Amino acid sequence: MTDSVDPVESASDDGVDLYDVSTWEERTSLDGLAVAIYRLIVGTARVAVILLAFLILLAIGGLAALTDLQVGVLTLLSAIPALGLAAYVYYSDVTTNEPLSLLVATFLLGVLTANFAAVLNSLARPAFQTLGFIGSVAFFFVVVGPVEETVKLLAVRLHAYRRSEFDAVVDGAVYGAMAGLGFATIENSLYITQNLGTGTEMDLGLGLIGMGGGITAVRALAGPGHVIYSAIAGYYLGLAKFNRENAGPIVIKGLIIAALIHATYNSTVGIGSGIISTLTGLPPLAAFFAYVILFDGVFGLYLIRKIKRYRDAYRHAHAEDTAHESAFRSEPTEFE
Repeated sequence: MTDSVDPVESASDDGVDLYDVSTWEERTSLDGLAVAIYRLIVGTARVAVILLAFLILLAIGGLAALTDLQVGVLTLLSAIPALGLAAYVYYSDVTTNEPLSLLVATFLLGVLTANFAAVLNSLARPAFQTLGFIGSVAFFFVVVGPVEETVKLLAVRLHAYRRSEFDAVVDGAVYGAMAGLGFATIENSLYITQNLGTGTEMDLGLGLIGMGGGITAVRALAGPGHVIYSAIAGYYLGLAKFNRENAGPIVIKGLIIAALIHATYNSTVGIGSGIISTLTGLPPLAAFFAYVILFDGVFGLYLIRKIKRYRDAYRHAHAEDTAHESAFRSEPTEFE
């Protein structure tokens, strides 16, 4: 929404003082107090959201990757493909490099905000379970896709979005990818913890690989999807930051695209891998790998093309600026 101007201000000369009439700025002590209270409220709300997310993380056992070496190793292994994809998005940013501190903060916020999705998904799931397959598909499209993509975007919005370092549209994709990496990491950790079972003791060796290797491999291929979806939504968040008059619809568009891709994956991965297994004779796990690689490849290419389009426009614009500067410098002055 563009900044509107009151009729008094628009009809008045620039030299007229309209403070507290139709304009406002911080002048008095009371103004300063109002500004301070507002900032305190906003800051407290952000801290409250982060604290609540951390408490949920503790409640659902999300710190197992830090407290249990077995879970930690498997979680780290499962996150490698997603980390590789996030690194690619980072290095494809043709503008200034994003600071490591902001990338790490966004990753951690992605870990924390994922817990909101865990709670909301758990609360909503029973309402869809009685509807069988149709209910599962509806659950993915109505709840899982929109909720998970929203909380990942929240991870970016809470901190990185507000910083001056977020100074280009494509930065949204970079921070979105980091939020997706954080989300995938904690999700993988929870899945691995559940599949290994609580209180199970095993050596770090063949026993660990045998019991945790299967779920680790599955989660490793699930991770890049989260990075792709949230990088797409993040790109639109970046677009919204520099198009304030249409920021709301732009953010919603990004969320719709990301949520639809996410829900489509969840709804088709079982059927798709089954078809591949039937047609090719591949074992179920191999067929699953084939389908995920194909699906992520299609939408990963969509993300890459979007980033490439921005990169080409950036380079073209800067090449024009350089050409104009060179032409200006080469023009003789009246003193020459």
